[in-house]
Formats: sequence, structure tokens, C-alpha cells
Amino acid sequence: MSKPTFYVTTPIYYVNDVPHIGHAYTTVACDVISRYKRMSGYDVFFLTGTDEHGQKIEQAAQQKKLSPKELADSVVQRYKNLWKKLNISNNHFIRTTDESHKKTVQEAFKKMQENGDIYLDEYEGWYCTPCETYWTETQLLDGNCCPSCRRETTKLKEPSYFFNMSKYQDKLLKHIEENPDFIKPASRRNEIVAFIKEGLRNLSVSRVSFKWGIPVPRDEKHVIYVWIDALTNYISALDYFDSNSDKRKYWPADFHVVGKDILRFHTVYWPTMLMSLGVPLPKTVFAHGWWTVEGQKMSKSLGNAIDPNWLIEKFGVDPIRYFLLREVPFGLDGDFSFKALIHRINSDLANDLGNLLNRTLGMVKRYFNGQIPDYKMEDEIDIELFKKIEETFNSVEAHLNELAFNKALISIWELVGALNKYIDTTAPWALAKDKENRNRLETVLYTAMDGIRILSLLIYPFMPDTALEIRKQLNIDEPVEKSNFDELKKVKLLKPGKSIGEVTPIFPRLDEKEIIENIKNENKKEENQKQESKVEQIDYNHFMTVQIKAGKILEAENVPKSEKLLKLKIDLGDEKRQIVAGIAKSYSPGELVGKTVAVVANLKPAKLMGILSEGMVLAATVGDRHRVLELPDEVMPGTIIK
Repeated sequence: MSKPTFYVTTPIYYVNDVPHIGHAYTTVACDVISRYKRMSGYDVFFLTGTDEHGQKIEQAAQQKKLSPKELADSVVQRYKNLWKKLNISNNHFIRTTDESHKKTVQEAFKKMQENGDIYLDEYEGWYCTPCETYWTETQLLDGNCCPSCRRETTKLKEPSYFFNMSKYQDKLLKHIEENPDFIKPASRRNEIVAFIKEGLRNLSVSRVSFKWGIPVPRDEKHVIYVWIDALTNYISALDYFDSNSDKRKYWPADFHVVGKDILRFHTVYWPTMLMSLGVPLPKTVFAHGWWTVEGQKMSKSLGNAIDPNWLIEKFGVDPIRYFLLREVPFGLDGDFSFKALIHRINSDLANDLGNLLNRTLGMVKRYFNGQIPDYKMEDEIDIELFKKIEETFNSVEAHLNELAFNKALISIWELVGALNKYIDTTAPWALAKDKENRNRLETVLYTAMDGIRILSLLIYPFMPDTALEIRKQLNIDEPVEKSNFDELKKVKLLKPGKSIGEVTPIFPRLDEKEIIENIKNENKKEENQKQESKVEQIDYNHFMTVQIKAGKILEAENVPKSEKLLKLKIDLGDEKRQIVAGIAKSYSPGELVGKTVAVVANLKPAKLMGILSEGMVLAATVGDRHRVLELPDEVMPGTIIK
């Protein structure tokens, strides 16, 4: 019997950026639901990847003297490395530069064209290059500034292929009304419905202003624009138009998980394109919120975009995964603060979960020589705990099917609390004092250990390394991912008599004051380095106070007792000056005589090695050598250089 399928996607991340905490948030969320569904017996396909085409990439590559593909390759590796560190279990990593993706995009374009939904026309509008977006005059801010990034836009008029999106307006509204789960959370659905009811305009889907992209079939002057190129990745990864593809079975996607800023593209542009192609729509598009950092919007300009690699290095992978999904209801905006992170680690992970494991296994070592006791003498309190375990599984399943990650974790931690309370109430340390209570002592510690085994299953999707470490300490060999969810819910599966593993704390407590102080010091040091490396900008008037003249070198000689300095006599037209220059390792005196060079003529005189220097000769540094700025012979001494 074949397994039910489950397909979840992250957005494909744009390579004109480096991975930040927002990217990690989306990807960890998709990883958690993927791991959970695999445990539950599903055949899971989890997709992530990168969006690598467009004008921004083309321009950024030119500035770095790289090809666009070389630039993309270097950034893509950063994402792949981070996903490996974060324990991301994606089945595939798609790149829009993949040949298979290019083929699917061109096929989709042709099909939409054949259906009469793509036509050639002319586009005129105000174009923002950083956002790769056209805006109408009424949308602009402060004259002609982009309403999204506030940079200046340019008025452009160019031929473009258009997608007849307005044709599908009523059909899309009907689909949203009949499928309330299509857009989540509900507040986002209302926002999209309002946008559609304002009236859909046809969409420009090609560009001639740049070349870095997938060519339009039969018209290679145009490249296919991001709307079709990027969004098609969700079906190109499945080779959807290949009837023999064994991955077509995963469509339609169960969840497209996206940030709220790209919700419109996924719930208006993408579904209308799929309608044109005759392809079923995804089941749910879920838009999560944004993260601020210590109350401020996260941005490169503010310098507060937190690097997940650095966070992992400081706090570990699982604490970061836990914090991101526990701290904020998925769908709402959240604020990242180090105090909140440290509090979660100390309270939830070290005190609650870590202490439960340590004290339970510590008592098993103390009272039973590290061997798992047997379940012998049942009490009502044991039965109540087993009921709580079943309730927790049902609750977690319901919450995760809604991507309510923080609610699922709250349910799991209620079970952590119930197990700690169970130990406090049954007081095994008191039972151990009387041999008459031996059977009851065995049952209590067996029940607590089995509860911890259950916890290892429940926390596995969120904190896989921690779950496996707990199972290692319990000495459990069975794999976590089962083929039947009902198997997971079973209690009393531990094997009595088996020795437990080595007991070590899984979450040591953190010193909040020390860590916050260290972070402040690191930030201060980094800021100082930035300030030191920052070149102060000057205005035009300031620059004009520097007088640079052409000067002909009449004489040159070495400065005694100096390896670096040469003494020069220079003709500046109306006067002759003595200048000391640190270029002796690059030129012999004879090489310089007769050269016309650039001289800063109004520099304050200074003494070098006791010799008066009345100016500065300009030179460029090449490796460990200097090269003076030579001027043509026809430039007369004293000529002002502007």
C-alpha cells in the first residue's frame, strides 16, 4: 500500500542577498512539518532553493567583474551550508539556473501563449531596478520614488509580453471563497480578496532591458520575467510536464510557506497562471510574519540583520530552532531579543526538559545500577499520565496540521510539566527508602522514562539532535521515523533490564549577564572596525581646497640612513620645491628625473628625517611597490589638476 504524499515548499531565496534569520525561520518551519509528516507515515517532498535571474544579479555581477552565474554559485553555497548546519532535511534544492527548470518555464510560457493568455504589447511605467518593479505615477512617493524601497525610479517604455491575468479574476475569487484554507491566516485572506475585488490588471511577464534570464521561446530578445520564472519552480522541481515523472504525484502542494511580503505573488499571480495552464492549485499558501531585532526593523542599512551562522555558533542549533518557533505564533510578526532567547534556553530547555532527563536517569543509575526497571505495580496516577500522553499527541497533530508551531510546543511542554509533576508527586526518593515499595519504585521510574521516550519523539521535528541525544541516553536503537503514526502513540515500549547510556546534561544553563555583556563588546568592536574602515565623505567645496599641480622632477637623491625616502627637487612653474617622498624601494633616483608628476601643492610643510618637505607626490600602491602618477610631457609644470 502506497503512502500518502505531502509536499511543502519554502520560497526560493534571491541570491542578491545573504541568508539571515528570516530565511532561517521559514526554512526551519518547513523542516519541522516535513519531519513530522515523515514520522507520521507520509511520503514527503520538501523543496527549497534559490532565485538567480534578473537585472539586480546582472548588475551586481558586473560590479564584481563576475558572470551572473559565478556570482549566484558563490551565494548559493552559503544557503546550502546554512541549511546543513540547521539540520534542514529538504529533498531537493532547486536553482532557477537549472536546465530542467529552464525547460519547464519555457514550456509553461508556450502553453499559456497557446491558450491565448499571453500577448505582445508595450509597457510604460516608472521602474525601480532594486525592486525590479514597475509603478504607476499615482503609486510613487516624493516625486518619482519607489513606494517599496524609496529609491528613485526611472521612466521606461519597452515592448513586453503580457499575461491576461484579469481573465481569471472571477474564477480566482470563487476558488478562494470555496476553499477557506487556500490562504492562511484568515486575516491575509481578507487582504487578498480586497485586492482582487479592486480589479486585476494584466501582468508584464517579459523584459528586454537585461539579458540574465530565461529567453522567451521564439523571441529571444525578451527574457521571461520573475513572475513566471521564479514561481514555476514549484512544479519544475517535480518535472510536472513530463508524464513519466515519478514526482508529479506530489502536486498539488500541501503548503507554500512564504513571508507576508510575497503573499500576493503566491495567491494572485501564481494561481491565475496555474488556471491558464490547467494545473490544480496548491492546497494552502501560508504567510508568516516578519522578525524585528530588539524592537527595530531588520535591515542591512541598520546593520542589525542577524547572521544565523553566528547564532548557531553562540547558542547551538536546536535552541535556535526551538526559539524561532516557540516565541511567536506562526503568522504574526515577532521580535528577536537575546534576553528572550537566553530565558527560553534556561527555563524551557535547561530547567524543564534537561532537569527532567537528568534527575530521572540519575535515579535509575542510583537505585537500579543504570538498568531500565520494569512496569509492575500500576496506580491511577500512571493511567492519568498515559491519558495525558495520548492527548498531547492528538493536540500536537492538530496544531502542526495548521502550522501552529508555538501551540504544538506549548502542548509538548505541558507534558514536560506533567512528567516533572508526576515525579514530584510519586517521590521515588521516598519510595527507595522502603524495600516494600520496590515494585512501585520500578513502575514510577519506568513510567517517567517511557514518558521521556515519548518526548523524544514529539520534540524530534523541532530539535532533532536533542531528540537523538535523549534516545542515546535511554539506549534506544529504534529509528525515530516510523511508518505508522499509531505506533508512535503507544506507551510502555521500553525494554526492562536494558542498561541506559551515559547521562550528561543536554542544556547547560547560560549566564545571561555574561553573554549579553560579551555580545555588547563584540558589537562595539565590530562597530569600531567599521568606523575605522569607513572613508569620510567630503563635499565638492572641501575637495576644491586641495590644490594639485603638475610638477617636473629636476633632481632626486637618496636620504641618508633611510631605505624608503627620496629627496626630490620639483619645478611647479612659478617656483621650485623640495619634497621628500617614500618611494625609494620602487624607484632609483635616476628613474625619476625628468618625469612630470601630480603634486599636492598646498600641503603644510613638514620635516621627515630632519629634511623639510613642501608638498606630496601622488602615487598608487601596487602590491608592495609604489607607482607615481605620471603626466604627459605636454603638461607644463604648474598646471592645475582638477
